[in-house]
Amino acid sequence: MLETYLKECLYFTANRLGRVITKMAEDEFAASGLSPTSAFLLMAVFEKEGISQKELGEILHLQPSTVTRLIEKLIIKGLITNRVEGRLSLIFSTEKGKALEESINECWNNLRKRYAELLGEQEGDELSLHLYKVSDQLENME
Repeated sequence: MLETYLKECLYFTANRLGRVITKMAEDEFAASGLSPTSAFLLMAVFEKEGISQKELGEILHLQPSTVTRLIEKLIIKGLITNRVEGRLSLIFSTEKGKALEESINECWNNLRKRYAELLGEQEGDELSLHLYKVSDQLENME
């Protein structure tokens, strides 16, 4: 009976999936020397130099304190800089950070290939989009 409850429990199943995919992502992004979340933050900075810390949090769906910690670690590593303009903290990649762009993209592509091999490319993409949509719905419930 418990097995049925667990299989039908979105909380349990989502956490299980989270643990499995986190392990896969950590394995793939290890080649870049970054955590997956730090790599995704850098990807956002590469796409929009001078992005605000607030916008990074919104894009990555992270709490402000988590974004602050990630930024501090990346500044210490010399991969990004921040510039304060009024109340905004704007984030820029450094030359050292930009040098990782190709490696980060390769890690991202390897992760996608890895789960596409298991799920199929179309199913992996559809599952990701569906989970994103469901996450939005649940996050915006009142």
